[in-house]
Amino acid sequence: MSTGSTLQRGSHRPAPITPLRDADAWLFDLDNTLYPAAIDLFGQIDERMRAYIANFLDLDLDAAYALQKRYFYEYGTSMRGLMDHHGLDPTPFLAHVHDIDVGVLDPAPLLEKALAALPGRKIVFTNASVAHARRVLDRLGVDHHFSEIFDIVAADFRPKPEPEIYRKLIDQHVIDPHRTVMVEDMARNLLPAATLGMTTVWVRGSEWGAMGSEGGHIHHVVDDLTPWLVEVAAGRI
Repeated sequence: MSTGSTLQRGSHRPAPITPLRDADAWLFDLDNTLYPAAIDLFGQIDERMRAYIANFLDLDLDAAYALQKRYFYEYGTSMRGLMDHHGLDPTPFLAHVHDIDVGVLDPAPLLEKALAALPGRKIVFTNASVAHARRVLDRLGVDHHFSEIFDIVAADFRPKPEPEIYRKLIDQHVIDPHRTVMVEDMARNLLPAATLGMTTVWVRGSEWGAMGSEGGHIHHVVDDLTPWLVEVAAGRI
């Protein structure tokens, strides 16, 4: 697969938007999507999550990490598994794991210009919290482009890729999925979007993000988001 490539789709799904600049709305994931996965900001979250689970369940760090990853793969977020099986209160958990140093992110003026040139509403769709999203967006210098954030709280703590939260987002923000593009680093999170009629963009960069990348639910594959958005804004994709 190459950058911007179009894959075979199931016949029941509508054709992707062409050109993409004609989209009415853009849904952007946050972590490892609006900034490169190589920065490893999520590594800080990962470490704090493991420590929280170890303390919460009285486990050693290795056992906490194993449980954390098992729940992530099974439920979409480790938090959801902890809520369902161990009665975790999500509010202090989210505050703890997102208490990180976003200073490792550099401001992204090229991304800011690309977003400014891209028509359509721009919404962050994240399994993290609004507070975390705002800190990251502010650090990148792109906060003003996103008036709306649909976070894990708005989703009733149900994470992507649970299909019902995509429908809730559509209803809450009054968007037409057939006129919407979803950009995401976790390939499996794009399947419900494609099923609803959205045009999907997978930003490659992490090993775990490739899980669920097989099949026809991914319309475009991107390795470097910013120059790709520049091409979209110019009407070349």
